[in-house]
Amino acid sequence: MTRRAPGRPDAVDLVLEQWKRELPALDASPMEVLGRLHRSFLRYQGLLSELFECFDLNMASFDVLAALRRSGPPYRQTAGQLADIALVTTGGITLRLDRLEKAGLVTRERDAKDRRVVYACLTERGAEVVDMVAVAHFANEERMLAELSDAERRRLGELLGKLERSLETAERTPPDRAALMASVRRDPMHNP
Repeated sequence: MTRRAPGRPDAVDLVLEQWKRELPALDASPMEVLGRLHRSFLRYQGLLSELFECFDLNMASFDVLAALRRSGPPYRQTAGQLADIALVTTGGITLRLDRLEKAGLVTRERDAKDRRVVYACLTERGAEVVDMVAVAHFANEERMLAELSDAERRRLGELLGKLERSLETAERTPPDRAALMASVRRDPMHNP
């Protein structure tokens, strides 16, 4: 992605301007938030990947290591617990754990009381790595937010929390496809 000069329109401004010109009746205003959020995420993801690659990790691996570290002693979780935190399937966690185990950063151990339960446990080396990467990671994130004041960060954090709740509501209430199609057919913009 290219950089723009401060005060100049960004790509979202330009896209919104184009929609307004081509379909003046179309309300493309959600793109002001979601388009910028997406573009910001892509930049954020790139900056994180760049940092994690310095430690021979990726975001997914760091996510698992960090979840184990944050859980406190004895630094162990089941695949199900890790999946809940990471918002992925247990199968996705299993693949991550396989890679981390191969790298010597986690081990797996069965529960002494219930042999069906398997824990992923942070190794001593895994704890050293995650602590080192966490310091670099949060310094990197601090750098990313350097242009926002503390008050702006707090407000943005609140708004993003509200946005996530709105998205959760949207997930629980899928669009009525018949109503959407009917509105498109009634909209004069689509029926010249």
